[in-house]
Amino acid sequence: MTNRSSIGRLIVIFWSYDKGVPQNVSQQKFCHTATLAQLGESNRDQPILRFFRGPLAVTNIQRTLILSASIVALAGCGADEIVSPGTSGDIIINNPTPTPTPTPTATGGATVTAAAGCPTIASTGGLNDLGTIDGTPTGDYRVCELPTTFDVDDNLPFVSGLLYQITGRVNVGTDQGFASTGSDVNLSIDPGVILFAQGESFFVVNRGNTIEADGTETMPIIWTSRDNVLGLASDASDAQWGGVVLLGRAPVSDCSDGTFNTAAAPNANPTCQQQLEGTSVVTPFGGADSADSSGSFTFNQIRFSGFELQQSNELQSLTTGGIGSGTVINNLMSFNSSDDGVEFFGGSVNVKNLAVIGASDDSLDVDTGAQANVETVVVAQRTSTGDSIIELDSPGGEQGTPGTALPQTVLQINNATFLQRSSASGQAVRARGGAAIGLTNTVIDVDTADDVCIRIDEEITLDAIVGVDSVVCDGVNRPVRGSGPSDAAVQAVVDAGTNNNLMAMLTLTSSFVNGANENAVTPFDATARSSFFSNIGFIGAEDDTVSDSFGDWTCNSSILDFGSANGSCTSLPVY
Repeated sequence: MTNRSSIGRLIVIFWSYDKGVPQNVSQQKFCHTATLAQLGESNRDQPILRFFRGPLAVTNIQRTLILSASIVALAGCGADEIVSPGTSGDIIINNPTPTPTPTPTATGGATVTAAAGCPTIASTGGLNDLGTIDGTPTGDYRVCELPTTFDVDDNLPFVSGLLYQITGRVNVGTDQGFASTGSDVNLSIDPGVILFAQGESFFVVNRGNTIEADGTETMPIIWTSRDNVLGLASDASDAQWGGVVLLGRAPVSDCSDGTFNTAAAPNANPTCQQQLEGTSVVTPFGGADSADSSGSFTFNQIRFSGFELQQSNELQSLTTGGIGSGTVINNLMSFNSSDDGVEFFGGSVNVKNLAVIGASDDSLDVDTGAQANVETVVVAQRTSTGDSIIELDSPGGEQGTPGTALPQTVLQINNATFLQRSSASGQAVRARGGAAIGLTNTVIDVDTADDVCIRIDEEITLDAIVGVDSVVCDGVNRPVRGSGPSDAAVQAVVDAGTNNNLMAMLTLTSSFVNGANENAVTPFDATARSSFFSNIGFIGAEDDTVSDSFGDWTCNSSILDFGSANGSCTSLPVY
């Protein structure tokens, strides 16, 4: 047995590239001092289980080398890089080490200094100070963990060098019920705030509560993953945390108790509501107030979301359930969501300035009775993943809900540019289940000659089309497809509209900005379709300049570069 008193101080160097290790330590080598007495006699031949606290806690170190102080000094730990056990310091060694993939994203620009502490908030339990994350590509950060529930009106202020961590399910208020009125809890989030999470963690604004997450053009609010904070996310990353959920009290069609409203029996279920999928806690949404408000959500980026909560049940960047038209959603960017980019379940949803980049499934999914109007939209798929750009569905019997259930799903799009790039996608726009689609002033750039611009499934869906006007697409072999109705029947509906050409020659510049051919198309006045729409005066999302609608509130990637001054989606902005 070793005599502890004769050992003196040991230097412990440890590293791991094992997937089970929190990825913030996978790229660097750390040096820490400890005495054998501190390690414990029984630990001499075992892995060191923890040398960090808070967000940098190490839970599984695969290989540990214990060397004498003199040997380690020769290996590169200088005297100024070693902290005694009494300081609880953890020091990054700057000597070269093998670099795994991916390497941290370097900004080459300004960095931040960790905030001194966490601000005081009003909700029970307050914020939990988890210490600091040091040495990220954008600097050092104080990490403040959110409470499980915001139970009174509250605010998350912007503090330079501070991140808010979402752990598990974080709630704004509790469900207030189908027939409730007003708002119980309101949470406001200041411009420039960055929130991060990992794994199954997600954020929910429960029915009858509101959020005011309003960034600005130059200081958007960022919702992202832990890997993004650490510089380990790439343009191929996704599924690193759950996402954001907004719930409300507007009508839905898929009633969880199995009794549905139809034209023949419109009041068969006066309290029809749905349940949020994939959660362990019953989470209802829906109501009878189509003008209900769940707050405002403007100038937000949601990155690397879509972690699978249960098998085949993932969240999107933004999931809405039964929100009403009083909810304001403008200037929203979804980046690399592993499921849909955004999904609207029921409710009355209005969105302006939407960017969906790199979604792994559908970019925009609308179903279960949603009444949705979306204006000024740009969608760009990754080449390796992604299904339809639009998937529009009414109940269609998938969950035992009849296709005649009310409300019928309606989606109207005005001024959009869709860049279909996924080799896994066969069509850009797909409507089915009796849902009603309206497309105006839209540019669709399909990937190959065999890809379909517009697909319509079932006669009931063909009959429900609101209209197709001033829509161009570079389709070649099969610009439209009917599944149930014939291709010719679908084409006839397109031809009945105005200024449509689904076999056009596109001249887009900067990936999605109109060229001469797009700007030569006569636009359609979409105000006739919805009072939410504007008569913008051109087709597509942008007629000449990216920054008109999409600029510094977005982020840049190899998938689509907006020229944002706030930099790459794989890095954090520094304000």
